[in-house]
Amino acid sequence: MSVKNLLTGAAPAIFVLLWSTGFVGAKMGAPSSNPFSFLLVRFVIVAAILGIFCLFANVRWPNRTDALQSMLTGFLVHGAYLGGVFWAIDNGMPAGVSAIIVGLQPLITVATAKLILDESITPRHLAGFGFGLLGLGLVLAPKLGLSNTGVSPVTILACFAGVLGISIGTVYQKRFLNDIDLRTGTFYQYIGALPLMIVGLPFDGGYYIEWTGDFIFALAWLVLVLSIGAISLLMLLIRQGAVSSVASLFYLVPVATAIESYFLFGETLTTLQIIGMLIVVGAVALARKKA
Repeated sequence: MSVKNLLTGAAPAIFVLLWSTGFVGAKMGAPSSNPFSFLLVRFVIVAAILGIFCLFANVRWPNRTDALQSMLTGFLVHGAYLGGVFWAIDNGMPAGVSAIIVGLQPLITVATAKLILDESITPRHLAGFGFGLLGLGLVLAPKLGLSNTGVSPVTILACFAGVLGISIGTVYQKRFLNDIDLRTGTFYQYIGALPLMIVGLPFDGGYYIEWTGDFIFALAWLVLVLSIGAISLLMLLIRQGAVSSVASLFYLVPVATAIESYFLFGETLTTLQIIGMLIVVGAVALARKKA
């Protein structure tokens, strides 16, 4: 097997691992900033890095239509998703509850892909997504905290809007931007995400950042590992396969996060969570089988 084929085969596992570390980075940076300030600075730095790289690498820039469509994708995938979920958590929604709502993303993506892309969805795939949601519930059950006052119609709506954003955004990327250069396309995505962060600042207490050591480390991690590394892998996976198959990978993210928290923060893993993890892994394998 060639190195290229090996890397391609490992891409889904690498994506899940990288994406799951985003929750660790967000947890480190949260005490020193509010969500929209954090995301605004993060997106500006990522756009600057990608823009400079694309200029010196002499890559192909998209036409005006593709650039605008990339900006719309970024508005949905980065702006709406991260902005909505982070704002909900910052306003009191327990992370476990938000993760359950985010867990609906693969199901919403499948429905959207069926309507827009006419992707073939078999009963086996639907069973995989259903069992995935069940397993996710078992993994997150100990952290639900449903009695928390942060669970309100407003925070639920914000979190759900974020999930809807990334679900529609990934399908839109597959439908209209499957041939665009991923480097310049991703640059325009982050440009498209910036306006929502700017508009959201007044609703988030204004601009606030304390440049502590933990915040700088979290920011660097999220910029390089998540916003460049993981997002590039996500766009590559969308280009290479069915959107519904890629969406199933998001079921594995809470599993990876729970395992990371066990080793990094000493959080316990109950028997119920371990059973849920096994169900999720089996469900994703089922959902990713080709029709």
